Amino acid sequence: MNGTWKDIDKLEKDLWEAADNLRANSKLTSNDYFMPVLGVIFLRHAANRFAAAQKQIEEDQAAGRMPKRKVIPQDYVRRRSLWLPSEARYDWIMEQAATRAADLPALVTAAMHAIEASFQPLLGVLPKDYGIFAPKVLEDLMRLFNSEQIRNASGDVFGRIYEYFLAEFSMQKAHDNGEFFTPSSIVQTIVNVIEPDHGTVFDPACGSGGMFVQSSHFIEHEGADTAKRVVFYGQEKNPDTIRIARMNLAVHGLEGKIAEAITYYQDEHTLAGKCDFVMANPPFNVDLVDAERVKSDPRLPFGLPGVNNKKKVSNGNYLWISYFWSYLNEQGRAGFVMSSQASSAGHGEKQVRRKIVETGDVDMMLAIRGNFFYTRAVPCELWFFDRGKPAERKDKVLMLDARGIYRKVTRKIYDFSPEQMKNIAAIVWLHRGQRDRFLRLIDDYFWSLGEECALVGPMLERFEASLESIANRPDVDKESDALAVAATELQDARAAYVGDRARLLAAIECFRNVHAEVRVRTNEAQHAARAEFDPIAESLRGLIKQVDLLYKLASRLVDRIGETAEGKVQADRRVLSRGIRQLDDDRKAAVEQLKAAAYVHRHIVWLQERFPHAELRDVAGLVKLVDRHEIEAADWSLTPGRFAGVAPPEEDDEIDFEQAMRDIHLELGDLNDEAAQLANKIQHNFAELGA
Repeated sequence: MNGTWKDIDKLEKDLWEAADNLRANSKLTSNDYFMPVLGVIFLRHAANRFAAAQKQIEEDQAAGRMPKRKVIPQDYVRRRSLWLPSEARYDWIMEQAATRAADLPALVTAAMHAIEASFQPLLGVLPKDYGIFAPKVLEDLMRLFNSEQIRNASGDVFGRIYEYFLAEFSMQKAHDNGEFFTPSSIVQTIVNVIEPDHGTVFDPACGSGGMFVQSSHFIEHEGADTAKRVVFYGQEKNPDTIRIARMNLAVHGLEGKIAEAITYYQDEHTLAGKCDFVMANPPFNVDLVDAERVKSDPRLPFGLPGVNNKKKVSNGNYLWISYFWSYLNEQGRAGFVMSSQASSAGHGEKQVRRKIVETGDVDMMLAIRGNFFYTRAVPCELWFFDRGKPAERKDKVLMLDARGIYRKVTRKIYDFSPEQMKNIAAIVWLHRGQRDRFLRLIDDYFWSLGEECALVGPMLERFEASLESIANRPDVDKESDALAVAATELQDARAAYVGDRARLLAAIECFRNVHAEVRVRTNEAQHAARAEFDPIAESLRGLIKQVDLLYKLASRLVDRIGETAEGKVQADRRVLSRGIRQLDDDRKAAVEQLKAAAYVHRHIVWLQERFPHAELRDVAGLVKLVDRHEIEAADWSLTPGRFAGVAPPEEDDEIDFEQAMRDIHLELGDLNDEAAQLANKIQHNFAELGA
């Protein structure tokens, strides 16, 4: 948990705030601004990829890996880059803007036309309505994405920036009520379970194409080439959303065959029974599907779930569920988001659900708490089919209630952390008998634990150096009673800290010497290693409190120095102020590093306590493996919480104070932001009334 991702989080937020501020000042609506902003991000990313491919081509030619001939566009495509005509290159556009600022909207529009002309899959896709911008507003937006940090950003960073902007626009309900975007942690969880690493991958409600992007990340993480392993197919009813999807694929260096179609009535790619993987986040609870048009659809082998008196399918959820099953080949897997109501719905829906359960292809049900989506707060469930399940699991379904697994992103939005997603995947591995993968994950955690612990000492040294500059100032008048008390308190706390810090670092060094280089050990050895680290984890948490205390005492000492500055002490208050700010920065860095090590340890504990033998077992409130008879006895319900039960109360009732404080600060920050936005809106409205 080094600073890289935290830096990216800050970069994303800063870019969004700056871009959104430009929108506010331009009097454009989010709908106006949405596609052009994504177009600028696309243009910048295309330029970065082009530069990287150009450098690689030059290196390959110099090393003899490529003949020294005229470079052609296909050379760039092979390196996951678009070939860019000169008039579509970001640097050239910005150079022109320096002398022809008024022409910038036309220059950007021309760049989009040039890219489409040179790359057929993007024909008619890229935004070209840059004339809506005042030239100065567009120039500011372009410069925002032309900083040195952005020019040097990798593809992963740009993918995240693009996704972040999609999410933010979704929260503003800027397009189609936000339904084009599925949060990445939901998508990645689906990908982690079905593992789409070959063949035909289909999303019949593909939205912005996030399922394809996350599938590509999974394939490349496994060391394979996406273009050689899978073919992406999608269907989407909204033509503007299809444009977003194609841009999203292109910004990640991917291609897909996406058709404009209403999946209830159309199978444009004729993929029924042919897909290796199906994944989707379809619209929930639709009640307008024409029953007469779909009643004979071969993709609905389990029949209609019910028809109302208007001859409409009473609820479209089970149409989607049937489609997903029907699109799979005999070894195919599917993962999809569904309303939590569907898993226990009655009447005709229950009959369809019963037939699907009786196929033996329902592999897993995963319950997710509310607030994971940007435009709806209700809980949902992930369904997973596996038509290639081995005989011993054919009539069994893994019920996983993950409603207690989440982290807060904002006051209103939750997601899964990367580690939480790995832990959920680890439970699935045990379900499939892949014990070695479970042990490898824990061993990866041990490796990360060693890496995080190695950084504890240097971070503490920085904090101690800053503390030293305050605690041992030569101009501190110890004859002042108040000053003497403050100095003594700090000195005593430092003495206790020094001893505890020395013992902690010695224990860390000993642990790393024994365990740092060991990989993929036995379950027993992993438990022994964790037992060795348990007291170190306690010491990490204890030292966090000591570091915070030292900062508070140092701040108090600085206050006392300031109070006596007009007397005998002649302290430079600006120097003291800078010193305490530096100490606070170094305190935060040290505390974050101590927490990072404790955080990795906590995930080892989480897995080992629930699955001590590295084998799947029932865990109350979390997971239960059920058979068809249990499902039948539960009226064919597939609701995970109904089977997993309720977790017993924790024996240790000590709350996670640090997490509670983080959540409080998060909520307070969001409330302050909302208050500021509301105040600005009120001020703007009053200004318009007075105009």
